[in-house]
Amino acid sequence: MKPHFHKVPMQTESSFSIRHDLVPDFRTSMHYHPEYELHLLIKGEGVRFIGDNISNFSPGEVVLLGKNLPHGWHCKKEYFQDNENAEMETIVIHFSPNFLGDDFLSLPETRLLPILFEKAKGGMVFLNNTRKKLSSLMLLAAESENLDRIIFLLSILKILSESTEYQPISKRDSFFRSNEFETERLNRICSYTMANYGKDINLAQIASISNLTVTSFCRYFKLITKKSYYTFLTEIRISHACHFLIEDKLCIDQIADRCGFYNISNFYRQFKKVMGVTPLNYKRDYFMAEKSGNKLHLA
Repeated sequence: MKPHFHKVPMQTESSFSIRHDLVPDFRTSMHYHPEYELHLLIKGEGVRFIGDNISNFSPGEVVLLGKNLPHGWHCKKEYFQDNENAEMETIVIHFSPNFLGDDFLSLPETRLLPILFEKAKGGMVFLNNTRKKLSSLMLLAAESENLDRIIFLLSILKILSESTEYQPISKRDSFFRSNEFETERLNRICSYTMANYGKDINLAQIASISNLTVTSFCRYFKLITKKSYYTFLTEIRISHACHFLIEDKLCIDQIADRCGFYNISNFYRQFKKVMGVTPLNYKRDYFMAEKSGNKLHLA
């Protein structure tokens, strides 16, 4: 969906920004900014939107976002159902490539960083041992001051640039910049879809929320997101189905019904189309990876 520009707050006495947030909910509209973003999710579950990708997020995830890459996070309401006092906890680092000066990337010792920043244009999610190392360093960096902050960030950049344990997230397509009105309209669409994905949503309903006719809405949504609304809705439903599968409390028929698929054959077909595997194989692969100590990143 169409993102809006976000001004990252930077303190005048700091060369980069690092935040340790603990909040009762976590919901950000689609936005972009010229700074690179390194994001560690410590507590919480939900759906993230990065470029053209819609995926689940869960504790321990470490994501690097390139400059001006559209992104947003939405916590799933299921996360709070069993615990009303559940919280979302994140550490977020924002930095510019030249945070140590204009000649920083010209140094022979930093030759791997431009390669890293090129790969980060579509976003990267880091896995296995790299994820564990980054998590530890980001926690330390969030508590550090003065030169220690820079030392920790350089250590983090070293690990990021040398690692092969990552998966790309999004295609590097261009996107439309938006004005405030358009941003609000598209975020209304997203919020409504997240709240009602298990129900029968028709185009007339979602078009009325957008203050557009059905024909205009379909044309508009396809232009902005490069996919139809029903494709978007299906991806949201499948991301929630993945959550219920690994939660392992419901049978397949119940999951399909709760996620808005009232035909079990259609659920299997759409799940295989989006995820590349059947629901049962997804569940099996997830628990096998968890048992081996390597968290599976499929959704």
